[in-house]
Amino acid sequence: MQSEKRNFKAGYVAIVGKPNVGKSTLINDFMECKLSIVTNKPQTTRKKIMGVLTREDYQIVFYDTPGIMEPRYELQKYMVKSAYEAVEDADVILLIAEPFAPPVSTDKEILEKLLRLNIPVILAINKIDLVEKDSLIPIIAAYDTQFKFAEIVPISALKETNLDLMLTLIVKYLPEGEPFYPEDYMTDYNDRFLASEIIREKVFEFYGEEIPYSTTVEIEEFKERETGKDYIKAIIYVERDSQKGIIIGKDGMAIRRVGLVAREEIEKQIGRKVYLELRVKVMEKWRKDKSKLYKLGYK
Repeated sequence: MQSEKRNFKAGYVAIVGKPNVGKSTLINDFMECKLSIVTNKPQTTRKKIMGVLTREDYQIVFYDTPGIMEPRYELQKYMVKSAYEAVEDADVILLIAEPFAPPVSTDKEILEKLLRLNIPVILAINKIDLVEKDSLIPIIAAYDTQFKFAEIVPISALKETNLDLMLTLIVKYLPEGEPFYPEDYMTDYNDRFLASEIIREKVFEFYGEEIPYSTTVEIEEFKERETGKDYIKAIIYVERDSQKGIIIGKDGMAIRRVGLVAREEIEKQIGRKVYLELRVKVMEKWRKDKSKLYKLGYK
């Protein structure tokens, strides 16, 4: 049993940063599976996603969090609140930044909040595959002179560069203790949540401009069957009738494409065949209404 091993380390690690810095790609790398959806659009992650990584001498409970930004409406307030709640429960904070410019005012505001918590903050400067090595030196120096980090590590989540080093440094700052979860436990979310996230990911991939941000997905029915395909009925909510028309597309072509690709991905992830039924409904201003957000599961 791992709990009988000496010097076993276990703790919570919050992965935080501004939108689109690569947090979800990083947790997927660490977990060696697709745990968190990833798109090239910012603000894809809306809820914190837990991933439990267990090795012979440590267990890390990662939380992928929504991007921290200046919120403009209730959904974004929920997202930022969710990120900071994960931070407050963490033993180590893994802050992800980009290598393109020194910290600006929004970075400084995030850093000041994090460093006040008296929790080790490891800065991972991601996407180093996109810049020349020499350009990293002033960026690292700018962060290092302004803030006191436990460690600063240049990485590439996309190319999986320096991730073993990153894990070693995280474990260095974890407390000793017994594992929180069984060694084969990976996440706390279920197949319903997985299905809703995959559908939402495809909406982000296939539609441009404001459409993805005005949509959310609710799983109305999820029936597992001993014989035949599982049945999933999902609703894609939008805020306006015009958006509903765009989601559906001419002769229903657009929504059928979403359904086809989402179904294939869901089957791949859960290991079973499914029948996926998609509907589109209008829920006006759901992003700005606390009661509507609560109904949609943003609690």
